[in-house]
Amino acid sequence: MKTITIAIAAALLGLSAQASLAHDYKLGALEIGHPYARATPPNAPVSGGYLTIRNTGDEADRLIAGEAEFADRVEIHEMKMENDVMKMRELADGLEIPAGGEVELKPGGYHVMFIGLDGQMAEGESRTATLTFEKAGSIEVEFSVENINKMKDRMKKDGHGDMDHGDMGHDSMKHGD
Repeated sequence: MKTITIAIAAALLGLSAQASLAHDYKLGALEIGHPYARATPPNAPVSGGYLTIRNTGDEADRLIAGEAEFADRVEIHEMKMENDVMKMRELADGLEIPAGGEVELKPGGYHVMFIGLDGQMAEGESRTATLTFEKAGSIEVEFSVENINKMKDRMKKDGHGDMDHGDMGHDSMKHGD
């Protein structure tokens, strides 16, 4: 009987550890999945933040802002190819999350840009930021800091192919209007 109790306790601990690693958040009709940020070298001025936002509601919402104590500003950005040039621009009106839809913020696409970092973002640590939505309001989210190779592995495993455009540094991209 003691062995069964220990086995059950171990299984429950394993499940709770997996749940805490899942790293998901809920705010009204919005479900925010696995926020993670790119690890940086020392003195890097920026890092990207990535996550998936699912809207289970009947009306669209919009990610309109962010704040983080570890960065001077947080902006919502889009990267895309235009005439063989990777361009990145801030989305002044935020990012729409369609009703019943999902938007993935990932390297080489939509992302949260942490600008004016207060120090290196090292692999294995986490950083807290507040995301603000037009209708659902604000939520504090913890971003796991991952190195670029782990991010590439995740993208390939999730069927998103290569993310070579996400490897480019912020300074090497041309900003759009």
